[in-house]
Amino acid sequence: MIDRLKWVAVLLIVIALVVGNAYFSQYSLSIRVAAMIIAGIVALLIAKSTQKGERAWAFILETRIEMRKVVWPTRQETVQTTMVVIAIVVVMSLILWGVDSLFALLISNIVM
Repeated sequence: MIDRLKWVAVLLIVIALVVGNAYFSQYSLSIRVAAMIIAGIVALLIAKSTQKGERAWAFILETRIEMRKVVWPTRQETVQTTMVVIAIVVVMSLILWGVDSLFALLISNIVM
């Protein structure tokens, strides 16, 4: 029950942010942005204190750990792979163009 109240509070804060930004449009943008950042942080902290929020935060932390384990390709590997993909796309495009032209020629001969 408490989690639901927290989610309602988060929803009300988000609604207040949207409405407040439109209502106080005559004020400086920097003041509105600062207020939105502060209220957004408060909403995130409230959301994090719920069960779903804790699970989401744990997932984010685990994701960061997994991202550190990834072996990223070097620049040379990336360029070489990109060139292979481009070459294959060009070759396949030419093959499909040739097959399409052949079928168009055959059909035009059959129709005439």
